[in-house]
Amino acid sequence: MRPAAADLLERHRADRVGPLADLLVATIRAENAGYVDLPVVPVEDLRASCVDNVARVLQLLAVELGLAPDGRGPSVDRYDAARATGRRRAEQGLPLDDVLRSFRMGGRLIWDDLLDQADGILEARETRELGTALWAVVDSTSAAVAAAYHQAEASSIRVHEQRRTALWEDLLAGRGADAAFAAEAARVLDLAPGPCVVVVAPSGAPPEAGRRAETHLRVAGHHSSWVRRAVGLVGVVEAPAGSVDALCPALETADVGATGVSGVAAGLGHVEEAFNQAVAAQRIAAARRLAVVAFDDALPDALVLAAPAIAVRLARHWLAPLLALPADESRALLDTLEAWVRSGGSPTATARALPCHRNTVLNRLRRVHRLTDGRLGEGAPPAELSLALAAYRLGVVD
Repeated sequence: MRPAAADLLERHRADRVGPLADLLVATIRAENAGYVDLPVVPVEDLRASCVDNVARVLQLLAVELGLAPDGRGPSVDRYDAARATGRRRAEQGLPLDDVLRSFRMGGRLIWDDLLDQADGILEARETRELGTALWAVVDSTSAAVAAAYHQAEASSIRVHEQRRTALWEDLLAGRGADAAFAAEAARVLDLAPGPCVVVVAPSGAPPEAGRRAETHLRVAGHHSSWVRRAVGLVGVVEAPAGSVDALCPALETADVGATGVSGVAAGLGHVEEAFNQAVAAQRIAAARRLAVVAFDDALPDALVLAAPAIAVRLARHWLAPLLALPADESRALLDTLEAWVRSGGSPTATARALPCHRNTVLNRLRRVHRLTDGRLGEGAPPAELSLALAAYRLGVVD
């Protein structure tokens, strides 16, 4: 292009950056609602950004037209102003569409201003070349803005997730007893400070299990927040007024695997105890092959898990002869014995539960009677026997 174009751009860079920036600020605030409806960008910040970007666009335009040195080098960032704006707006929470709209506005204002100054100076062909180069610069600058915005947004998300993870760890470890920490955890995890329960689903639950459980619980009237930990998928579920009647059915329909539900905790300060209850209930659900087990409905099994050394002694005292048999025979007799205990010692009910013929049940019970020297298999089932069988079922004793 002729020296006239170079003179035009030089004058613009020297004289028009400030006025253009002021006009751009006014236009953005009048036509780009995001900057007003979401008052997250101070006016002085907006003007500083407009000055930097107008100056840089004019500089890049001269480079694009071959009227100024490229300035490339390992320490030179041609899009430093654009990237700084993209990062800052992401941190401020302004939507990217609003940011890019402001850059298009800036391109239009620069173009209109150049046309006013170019009248009578540039030929038609040169004016077209100027416009083509300007919009190429605006496009590349906008791309740099978007890239920096996405990078900052991703970094912010990572920091937020790290913060959430740390809060979860501390909450489940008992820091909720600190009122200030409980309030911060409730805010970040979007939980109410009132009664709640803890839910634990198996570690092998699919990636979408948390979202599915959250949806089913919300339909049932329970807001929840979830995190994946080594022990499994963990959720804290709000329980307004201590009501959890709809919670277990909702989790059953969510179908996220064998799930444990704690008793109702008074608030986030009691989440550690509730978490331990839910872990125990989840283990019981898996052992019983049930979709959901509430801790308060499985207290005998929970008692076994809470005192494993005593549970082992109890199981060996009552079941040692049966545990010593070959695996298949041992399993058949123990399953029969367990069904017999649950049925209150009724062979008929035991046969229906297994299911098998009543005579098969009677034959197995006679074998148990002989193997245990008459302690088991006849009369009313001893209370300790159900605990011994729970220890076997839960894997406390092999």
